[in-house]
Amino acid sequence: MLACKIDGNWKPFSTAAVAENALRLAAGLVDLGVSGNDFTPEGADKVAIISNNRPEWIFTDLAVQQTGAVLVPLYPTTNPLEVKFILNDAAVKYIFVSSQEMYDKIRELMPEVPSLKGIFSFDKLPNVPHWSELTGKSTPELEARVKERAAGIPEEHLATIIYTSGTTGTPKGVMLTHKNIVSNVKFSKASFPFPDAPETRVLSFLPLNHIFEKTVTYIYLFSGISIYYAESMDKIADNLREVKPDGFTTVPRLLEKVYEKIMSKGNELTGIKRGLFFWAVALGKQYDNNISGGPWYNIQLAIANKLIFSKWREALGGKISFIVTGGAAASENLLRIFNAAKIPVYEGYGPTENSPVISVNRRHPGGLTKFGTTGPLLDGVHLKFTEEGEICVSGDSVMKGYYKRPDLT
Repeated sequence: MLACKIDGNWKPFSTAAVAENALRLAAGLVDLGVSGNDFTPEGADKVAIISNNRPEWIFTDLAVQQTGAVLVPLYPTTNPLEVKFILNDAAVKYIFVSSQEMYDKIRELMPEVPSLKGIFSFDKLPNVPHWSELTGKSTPELEARVKERAAGIPEEHLATIIYTSGTTGTPKGVMLTHKNIVSNVKFSKASFPFPDAPETRVLSFLPLNHIFEKTVTYIYLFSGISIYYAESMDKIADNLREVKPDGFTTVPRLLEKVYEKIMSKGNELTGIKRGLFFWAVALGKQYDNNISGGPWYNIQLAIANKLIFSKWREALGGKISFIVTGGAAASENLLRIFNAAKIPVYEGYGPTENSPVISVNRRHPGGLTKFGTTGPLLDGVHLKFTEEGEICVSGDSVMKGYYKRPDLT
């Protein structure tokens, strides 16, 4: 189900192991008194997480949800002032951190966050409670309480509060319910589509505290797709070659970096090799998936794919059947070239406030992908434009509101 690199080797976690870790961690949290209480946004306990992508992130997320508490994920790079604001605004009770650096960051703030009762780490650190101390408190009685409590959580209850970046003023807490997220998962899975495919592998590197990667993770889990966590942003290229994934999600900037790296290698070529490289790139820029370039163009593209683009595919592991990009507009040139090179890139759109997907280009053959657009609406999403051009959306994925800020909702 999940895999991460430990001491140079990929360590896999089966579905059974993930379920057991999540249940035992939930039991440990219940033992600490963590609860959904009255299932109101203010009344439910909040548990925060500040960590890189790793299996423990998923264990914690699934554990917190089963207790009825609300998960508050933070970017590892969030500045201390913003972290302090979020922890106080949400009145966070416990926080999970990945590393010594994250622990030190939170430890310094602790005197200024009166609600915070404890910090647990994923890495083994000296004199810091490890997350496994909580799983060690699990008993059959506590686990039975967790199952009973999980069965009684209303679908309109909050699963998470995700704070938007504070670049435009104070961060706003987007309240997403279990129903919001599950509906977006189901509609995205059916619309894109993601078939149930246990032999499929993906590489995960976009931060899990971002709703895009979080929702896509649930889609993978619902589809039986194995998730491999990249070691770091710097190691993505190595990890792609090792894991040979079928797909991944990304933002345009990372795709641009891949393209820039390929082009810089092309610029180092000389003679016939250089000529062939730039001939292939020029062909790629003319590619249109909806309009045939004609027999002569198709023959040339087939040759370019064999001689040049096959090396591009190998650099990404050789098995990519989908890349989904969002978060900003992707360059149309980039989309044409990658798709011409048989590296299918699908652009989508949606904000945190919609859990997040509103629209996405489709994997279906037959004209449901159009470069320079973010694709058709998801099933179950209704959209209209105001006279000013503002996008208005309704549907089960639309957030409950901004936490403590009905004026901004």
